[in-house]
Amino acid sequence: MSTTINVSNDVTRIFDKTESLTGAYSVEHADSGKTFFLNAAEGAAISMPALKVGANYKFVVAAAFATSNWVITPSDADKLEGSLVVAGAAVTVDAADTINFVATAENIGDFVEITCDGSTWFVNGVGLSSGAITAAG
Repeated sequence: MSTTINVSNDVTRIFDKTESLTGAYSVEHADSGKTFFLNAAEGAAISMPALKVGANYKFVVAAAFATSNWVITPSDADKLEGSLVVAGAAVTVDAADTINFVATAENIGDFVEITCDGSTWFVNGVGLSSGAITAAG
């Protein structure tokens, strides 16, 4: 004789917070944990909020853009630190002022993650093509 057991799982599935950007945007602390999909034919400016412990964001290229860069700028100068892997090579991010997704060099899926300890924004990311992501300043 066989027995059938039915199990019900009432747990609500939790999905990551995401937002599609089609132009300039000012990131807020309330956006922490969010993935932003850069989804426009041309780049735009992304302004980061003030340094705050635990704030973290991810930016992903979701559409090719040919005319201008997506530029991520923190509110405090020289506060970006970390490393990027671009075209298989390590690129140092040392006291940088901006992270740039470069027009015509980008690949859909290139990304940067940015996390704060309260005094520094730590950066890591991957770009497929040479020059796809740069740090400046």
